[in-house]
Amino acid sequence: MSLALRRRLPLFALIALCATPVVGPYLLWFFWQPSEFSNYGELVEPRVMPDVVLEPLVPAARGAGTLPSTTDATLRGKWFLLIADGAACDARCERKLYHIRQLRTMQGKDMERVERVWLIDDRSEPGTRLHESFAGTWVVRRPDPALIGALPVQVAGDARDHIYLVDPLGNLMMRYPPDADPSRIRKDLTRLLKYSRIG
Repeated sequence: MSLALRRRLPLFALIALCATPVVGPYLLWFFWQPSEFSNYGELVEPRVMPDVVLEPLVPAARGAGTLPSTTDATLRGKWFLLIADGAACDARCERKLYHIRQLRTMQGKDMERVERVWLIDDRSEPGTRLHESFAGTWVVRRPDPALIGALPVQVAGDARDHIYLVDPLGNLMMRYPPDADPSRIRKDLTRLLKYSRIG
């Protein structure tokens, strides 16, 4: 190393030291995303969900202890895992219902802070075969088309493709990709329940 370069090293070190507080945050913001702080679900522009009437999937379940108690049957006060699908409920629909049921159960002592909602987006009624497997699910029958239209979808996608997350204030805040990995949704939900002060 030449003498001239050695003499300049302290100057370069001083410049680097002074530049770090300015350049560092930009580098972190654009090039570093620690996995422990990144969401699996896609954050969407928060939108307040319209007031809707939630009914139990199994009508006889109301007051019979099958459904968790709620202060009001609306999209308020708890975290809601929400899907939209037809009443016929094909295999993909059943898989979503199964996942949101399991996701709630996996929250353990916090499971009462989470509810499941199925927006039945046609005018039919679910078959009784679903009652036993998915009792405890809230449904919105014949929802206003504007409610379905409020669910953000991917380009050329459909609301039926996704699982959505609604916060306790009634804000739709997150959307999961088609055929989402439930173990990764669970991590998002567990983290939200751990740090949330609103429900």
